[in-house]
Amino acid sequence: MNPAAPHDYFESLYAASEDPYAVRARWYEARKRALLLAALPRVRYRHAFEPGCGIGELTLALASRCDRLLASDFSARAVATAQQRTAGLGHVEVRRQTLPDDWPIDAGPGSFDLIVLSEVGYFLDREAMERVAACCERALDADGTLVACDWRPDFAQRRLPTADVQDALAALGLARLVLHEEADFVLQVWARDARSVAEREGIR
Repeated sequence: MNPAAPHDYFESLYAASEDPYAVRARWYEARKRALLLAALPRVRYRHAFEPGCGIGELTLALASRCDRLLASDFSARAVATAQQRTAGLGHVEVRRQTLPDDWPIDAGPGSFDLIVLSEVGYFLDREAMERVAACCERALDADGTLVACDWRPDFAQRRLPTADVQDALAALGLARLVLHEEADFVLQVWARDARSVAEREGIR
């Protein structure tokens, strides 16, 4: 794809349907969200960032686990829908941003204790994904959690293999708490705190 193609692709996608991936209707999507939420090592987070939020279905789920949540997408149509759907949630902000250039510079080092990259990285080229990984490393606080969930089969708009997306984040050297692999997607959770959930709660 040429540089303009991803933007054009997503704008046409959301112009044709408010929910082009059927994230509200498909059991696949609901189950994947449930797995991601269950994989988080903490019940609650202070300040989370979810780039590539689409129409905000995962955003709504994360909102119940966060004191503050910043979500973003580079599709104006998707952002408008997500803003409308989260309008009643005062602790949620949805912005239009393009990664990695628009990484929230107002959020300084250690600003987020949760960063969720769900179905985002494979739309970026290698250099952009490496920049996103570096941004995650800088922005994650001392007790931070980093999540990546990515579709595995190939598709026309893919710019980077899923394995390379996940490897770029794994290379940050954070402790891996969760690895969940299926034919359709892979989910990994890393954290600065290497303790398991049982260890955090004093069970072991």
